[in-house]
Amino acid sequence: MAFWLLKSEPDVYSWDDLVRDGETVWDGVRNAQASANLKAMQVGDDALYYHSNIGKAAVGICRVTETAFPDPTDPGGRWVAVRVAPVEPLPRAVTLAEMKAEPDLAGFQLVRQSRLSVVPVRPAEWERILAMAGRAPREA
Repeated sequence: MAFWLLKSEPDVYSWDDLVRDGETVWDGVRNAQASANLKAMQVGDDALYYHSNIGKAAVGICRVTETAFPDPTDPGGRWVAVRVAPVEPLPRAVTLAEMKAEPDLAGFQLVRQSRLSVVPVRPAEWERILAMAGRAPREA
């Protein structure tokens, strides 16, 4: 299993929207590196749901339920989307400022490339962010 972080503007599609809908197509990604990250996702991978622009914080955990397929919002057929479902909210949101201040996250791609909308999360980073949120990681 791999870990990811997916960014969404909460005034466009928030964590609460995902919980309400029960599942969504993660589409509209128009960056080659972020798209490559979508293509690397596997069913069962978990992702931090991150509110960008407003809040700038990881607020929940979602799970990949369908691997990359043609993005229905892309008429040219170049880009891909995945399907995700909510798993659980984080007990406490972890802000970008907190992540930037955490020495264990100095190499985290969100900290190094904050504009990228889909980033991988290494297992140690995942565990650290969950600990910062007040949630212990689950046993495999």
